[in-house]
Amino acid sequence: MALNVTQKLIQSHLLSGEMKPGEEIGLKIDQTLTQDATGTLVMLELEAMGLERAQTEASAQYVDHNIIQVDSKNPDDHLFLESATRRFGMYYSKAGNGVSHPVHMQRLAKPGKTLLGSDSHTCANGCMGMLAMGAGGIDVAMAIAGEPLYVKMPKVWGIELTGKLPDWVGAKDVILELLRRYDVKGAVGTVIEYYGDGLKYLDAMDRHVIANMGAELGATTSVFPADGEIKRYLKTQKRENDWSEIVADKDATYDINEKIDLSTLEPLIAKPSSPGNVVPVSEVAGEPIYQSYIGSSANPGYNDFAIVAEIVKGKSIAKGVSFDINPSSRQILTDLINEGHITSLLSAGGRLHQAGCNGCIGMGQAPASGRNSLRTTPRNFPGRSGTREDSVFLCGPETAAASVLTGEITDPRTLKMKYPTVSEPKKPTIDIDLLDAPLPLEEAKMVSLYKSKNITSIPEMQPLPDELDVPILLHLGDNVSTDEILAGGARVLPFRSNLQEISKFSFEILDKDYYNRSLALLEDGGHSIVGGFNYGQGSSREHAALAPRFLGLRAVLVKDFARIHWQNLVNFGILPVTFSNPDDFDKLSEGDILSFKNLRESLRNDIAITAKVEAKGLDIPCVHVMSNRQVDIMLAGGLINWVRERAKA
Repeated sequence: MALNVTQKLIQSHLLSGEMKPGEEIGLKIDQTLTQDATGTLVMLELEAMGLERAQTEASAQYVDHNIIQVDSKNPDDHLFLESATRRFGMYYSKAGNGVSHPVHMQRLAKPGKTLLGSDSHTCANGCMGMLAMGAGGIDVAMAIAGEPLYVKMPKVWGIELTGKLPDWVGAKDVILELLRRYDVKGAVGTVIEYYGDGLKYLDAMDRHVIANMGAELGATTSVFPADGEIKRYLKTQKRENDWSEIVADKDATYDINEKIDLSTLEPLIAKPSSPGNVVPVSEVAGEPIYQSYIGSSANPGYNDFAIVAEIVKGKSIAKGVSFDINPSSRQILTDLINEGHITSLLSAGGRLHQAGCNGCIGMGQAPASGRNSLRTTPRNFPGRSGTREDSVFLCGPETAAASVLTGEITDPRTLKMKYPTVSEPKKPTIDIDLLDAPLPLEEAKMVSLYKSKNITSIPEMQPLPDELDVPILLHLGDNVSTDEILAGGARVLPFRSNLQEISKFSFEILDKDYYNRSLALLEDGGHSIVGGFNYGQGSSREHAALAPRFLGLRAVLVKDFARIHWQNLVNFGILPVTFSNPDDFDKLSEGDILSFKNLRESLRNDIAITAKVEAKGLDIPCVHVMSNRQVDIMLAGGLINWVRERAKA
């Protein structure tokens, strides 16, 4: 049977289940990626499991999120992460090396491999012919320990690319076009696979841009073939021997089919406050801006910075505008310096920041209140920038560069200049020692974990009771993001390894009093949350499940879930159910008490679940889509308890 690239990758790693859409499958994981906003919990989970050594081919810990050091919390946690990687036989990338996704692409990514990361944008490495997926930290910890990853077999959405991008239009506009067509939940339950003659005009980093923001469509991941372009890229990194060709068979088919003629695209922009709120740049041209921000994993390549440098070269930015340059990796920053592009950016009025995620996750470069920020980042959820009432637009580098010169959102095609041509360095920087390599086993055994007082253990979770009577503490709408459930940023992320402290920030963007109200219900059995469509979109951070669970969240009833957050709820013993009839959402209000009876028997025997609201005389039929394995995890009170029970058995 002819196979597409996705099917080849899954088939070669399939440990259990069948490749039928919707069925749970178990996959062997070759590589893992963690970063310092999520990695501390992963390392604590590995310690709790008693792991001797990572069982993957390569596992890497990156420090790219929490790099603002205003006190000892972040540097202390970095010492813990460094000690843990040495102890467990993993790679370590220190602060300043850059964003995990492009650095992993440069140094470790291999065609044909699976990659699981505790970061939702791990899918960016799908550009390398990998099956690269984001997940909650505890799923990554299990993979490091040698356990399979369990996911629902996705449909494969084939997108044929034809034509060539016109001047002033970039790879970011390709993925923005898909978001314009399908919004933020348009690819749920699918892997997006790109193919076609248009691929020959997209280099490896262009593909990285497109694969990265597949997460914003809700896709399980995005996949590109490992063709001659990927061989060329690996050769520039002196890793040509890591290349193997992986392309779709000639007669391969797809579950869903789509076409994009690249030659017809125009500059696009996502308006506040959703990556799916996409319109042509020309439609919002003239809006004044306060900030133009270049960088992030969504535009991390050398060309993404060099094209901006060429556009602003010899010019000055508009008065009153902050021009923020966030290099994506140490290697790329060195190349930009060597080629003179940093000089052009600084001379025009740019502010150079260290290589890392930085403002993309609200760690610095927050915009002024009431002003527009133009960013080449992947997300513009409310408050993600670090400013509570932010107004963030997402665009490509060409639009960001044009706009910083005029001080207002500007269609770059209207600039009175020829489109600059940019060539990659003939001798790109290659730092083969960028990552600290794993220690030999006997040496690793001698390493002790370094822990500061800010690192606390995960409290024990109780098994799921047979009955729940839980008041609705929040009644929320559609597309609630994990940034709204538990914010990132410089105030919050330093407590990522301290559950007691980080829980105080839960839902603060939506309800400033959630923390106190949840504590008041804790001794009476906790509470529930009701929501609309696409609940939990965005970041993979498991804190968005773990912190509310710590505060007594026992059940979430919504119209549907985003994939990773749904998995995180299961992993921490929070019952995730959906409305059988979505119209029942409107019958419920904050303060209603949801009563679930005979839960354990119902889950074990696949009996329908009903939430009763006795005060209103309502019976709300509910659906869960957990596998038998996940039901066992739920009954145990979460994945940690389940692992312990298996160990005892």
